[in-house]
Amino acid sequence: MADPNSNGSSSTPTDTPPVAQPTARRRSPIPLAILAALFIIVPFLTWYGTWFGRELSDEDTGKYLMEQDNPRHVQHALSQVAERLDRKDSSVRRWYPQIVKQAGNPLTEIRLTTAWLMGKDSTAEEFHAALLGLLADAEPIVRRNAALSLSVFGDARGRSELSAMLQPFTVVSTNDGTIGSILIEGSQVRAGALLARLTKQGDEMQEIRSPVPGTISRAMVSEGAKVKAGDELLVLSPDAESVWESLRGLLLVGQVEDLPLVQKYAEGEARMPLKIKEQAVQTALAIKDRSKNLPAPAPHG
Repeated sequence: MADPNSNGSSSTPTDTPPVAQPTARRRSPIPLAILAALFIIVPFLTWYGTWFGRELSDEDTGKYLMEQDNPRHVQHALSQVAERLDRKDSSVRRWYPQIVKQAGNPLTEIRLTTAWLMGKDSTAEEFHAALLGLLADAEPIVRRNAALSLSVFGDARGRSELSAMLQPFTVVSTNDGTIGSILIEGSQVRAGALLARLTKQGDEMQEIRSPVPGTISRAMVSEGAKVKAGDELLVLSPDAESVWESLRGLLLVGQVEDLPLVQKYAEGEARMPLKIKEQAVQTALAIKDRSKNLPAPAPHG
């Protein structure tokens, strides 16, 4: 039978060698390995470069303290100096003039870190003087750190700030406008946390952030409310860490006038850990003992 695909030719086909098929090229695993390594190395280097626990050389410490345009470097150097002060390393005194300059840094985070560090050396009169200046800082969190460090110097001029740490803090509006959103009661916040958004005239948005840590115990306004500058927005009850630090400061410089507040915590607060009650008891005893040694008031007339 003739092949239906035949063109009628009677020629016999010749045998031809099979054509070799191109083999797939094996991809080198090296680029993939490099890419995988980068996914690990780059985050590590980022973390390592910003981790304040990384020990700095003396050269880097001095250099970082001078880098005003790099606040993370300044904070890193300050934290490293604080650690060395904890180890009683007196060689860090060479950087005290640079540290004192940080008390005037425009960034709140740098000033509060500086105030905290200065409490590590109660023999440094330059720190003492700088802390008195920070006690008048515009930011409550900076004033609080300054007051705590001053108590280590035995200076009671920060008592009002220490007392404020034991009491509710009221957040007020700094502008006229309409509340766009606001946190609810019971929310726990850190210093700098976003509390509310305010739409000012011209649809300009302002973020209202918490000046201090605490828990929102009361909200005086709700979303959509119109407020004026100076209106009260929220009340923050003090957080446990702030209360504990305040009580430690008052242990050193507290006076009889501070006893009612201290006694409140000595009697126990339901939402506070046991260490707060224990510290309050110690603080109250220290204040009472100190008051016994005060001279009696002079008689009138």
